[in-house]
Amino acid sequence: MNRRYSCSRLSLALAETLAVLAWVGCNSLPGRPRPGPEVVRPDEVLDFNTLYKQNCSGCHGAEGKGGAAVSLADPVYLALVDDATLRRVTANGVPGTAMPAFARSAGGTLTDRQIDVLVEESRSRWAKPDALSGASPPPHLAASAGDAGRGAEVYETFCASCHGPGGKGRDKAGSIVDGSYLALVSDQGLRTTVIVGVPDLGAPDWRGNVPGRPMTDQQVSDVVAWLVAQRPQFPGQPYPSGPVPPTGGSQ
Repeated sequence: MNRRYSCSRLSLALAETLAVLAWVGCNSLPGRPRPGPEVVRPDEVLDFNTLYKQNCSGCHGAEGKGGAAVSLADPVYLALVDDATLRRVTANGVPGTAMPAFARSAGGTLTDRQIDVLVEESRSRWAKPDALSGASPPPHLAASAGDAGRGAEVYETFCASCHGPGGKGRDKAGSIVDGSYLALVSDQGLRTTVIVGVPDLGAPDWRGNVPGRPMTDQQVSDVVAWLVAQRPQFPGQPYPSGPVPPTGGSQ
């Protein structure tokens, strides 16, 4: 009986050993996740750095500056634009431009809470209470319609010294009447750029184009109207106007 009992215990121990070896072997299979926290669902990510890098940095640049789009880390821009506008633009995008909609309700991938994190953290990291130094900038939204004719004169006064005659660029700055550029920026985007400048490239805001002579709301509206008038009807059209000559061969 003792022998039978010993054999039973030996069998049980062998079975337990085999089970442990099998478990260890399964856990070392290629591709199996190592012990640690579970992967967070994309819609549960609330870390600003992760959200910004994955959704914003490609256009607005690392750390909110140096990208092709407006600098989110510009304190003057953040002083000009309120949180409601930042949320709306982030959620719904800007139709007709390279700015897409990020909210799920508009076809994007971000939840409302994730958009709130981007807006709130951008302001807490990059806004400065003294960004305007007591000055009152022209309103972000146009208070009056612009006049392209007057805008040409405003351009010559405030912009031509850097962007050259007719806005076609010179050694200090590039063209601002290029059709491809104007096709990718909205009228509101032009107004924002005129007011806040492009600090990453050394372009001043509305106060610094002519020392001691900040641009007025009407002057901003007028020069934007002039820029809009330079936008081609069909941006990027590779062919000259008129019939395209045949390339040979019969139809």
